[in-house]
Amino acid sequence: MLTFDQKLDNLATLALRVGVNLQPGQRLVLGGPVEALDLMRRIVEQAYDLGAAHVAVDINDERMGLIRALHAGDDTLDVADEERVAMTKAKLERGDALLRIAGSDPDLMAPADPTRVARMTRAASVAHRPVGDLVQRAFMQWSIIAFATPAWARKAFPDVPEDEAVAKLWDAIFAATRADLDDPVGAWQAHLATLRQANDHLNARAYRALHLRAPGTDLRLGLADSHVWESGGTVAESNGVGFVANMPTEEVFTAPHARRVDGVIASSKPLSYQGQLIDRFQLTFEGGAVVAAKAERGQAALDKLLEIDEGARRLGEIALVPHESPISQSGLLFYNTLFDENAACHVALGRAYEVTMRDGAKRPLEELQRDGFNQSFTHVDFMFGSGELDVDGELPDGTLEPVMRGGAWAF
Repeated sequence: MLTFDQKLDNLATLALRVGVNLQPGQRLVLGGPVEALDLMRRIVEQAYDLGAAHVAVDINDERMGLIRALHAGDDTLDVADEERVAMTKAKLERGDALLRIAGSDPDLMAPADPTRVARMTRAASVAHRPVGDLVQRAFMQWSIIAFATPAWARKAFPDVPEDEAVAKLWDAIFAATRADLDDPVGAWQAHLATLRQANDHLNARAYRALHLRAPGTDLRLGLADSHVWESGGTVAESNGVGFVANMPTEEVFTAPHARRVDGVIASSKPLSYQGQLIDRFQLTFEGGAVVAAKAERGQAALDKLLEIDEGARRLGEIALVPHESPISQSGLLFYNTLFDENAACHVALGRAYEVTMRDGAKRPLEELQRDGFNQSFTHVDFMFGSGELDVDGELPDGTLEPVMRGGAWAF
């Protein structure tokens, strides 16, 4: 059995060798919470051992955001740090790889006014658009991994002491990312090959729409005219190097048609959004746009999310995840989208990924939008999948055939 330090070293190895797939002589931009300093140091050490030319480290304290939401002048909430974004953009355009460590407190912003938080969020989203565009189109290698912060652990395991909660969360992270195995890199290579099989099947079928049915969900989700299905591995536009954006990942995903989604869809897990929890919500779509939204918890936060821009009311991603995925079978609710989205099928409100459109990175945005590509300042995933979900694929001639039954692949 591996020790905790060995597993943490494995997580650093996976982030660099599988996640961003760092190349000799390449630079790395690394960012994460102040609590993750130990993991960041391990990543920096391994990065230089792999031949990194330089590692730029960005350490953040998310409580600074709460302090701003509670104390900043109302007339300052629309201000963002564009200069800092410009520096990051220049590094990524140069070809640096980007690695982020996630570990936020799901309830961080609960004491703050949702309207003030929404203004800050929109300002940050607008300012980060140049970096977000590079990420969404997979211009360079990028990846996200997780760190078990105490606040997150307390939320995920509220009935045990903090030390035990942190230990439990680490066990779950290590299991989900395969960092607890003797050969984690080999395990990931086998896992990615399995995902590619489902990915290739869906591309071969060339569905024009998916029909989703589950408790509270009855939705016809049109697919973009030139959509392609993607899975865990992606190739960077700038250098042709393969990388894995999310660790863990259990999904195959593509682009919905921004103007061809009709019906209702209900969440199957809570959404932790900007430190606020949105739970038990249902969205009604007509002509691709949300025309009604109702949440039992977090209604104000949901409303503000939908008001970010026109694209925030439309879908930019549909991802299929088998209910028997390891994260689903763990029975845990992580209150973290990076993990919870890999426990269930999900959609995203907001911007689509260029990689889910044929030759997406090479075509003008206007052309992509004609094919159904959704543009927005935001991209927020929420889960609708469960063991009660059925999915049918609609072929070009209108014929329906099973894709999922009871949350499992039907092919």
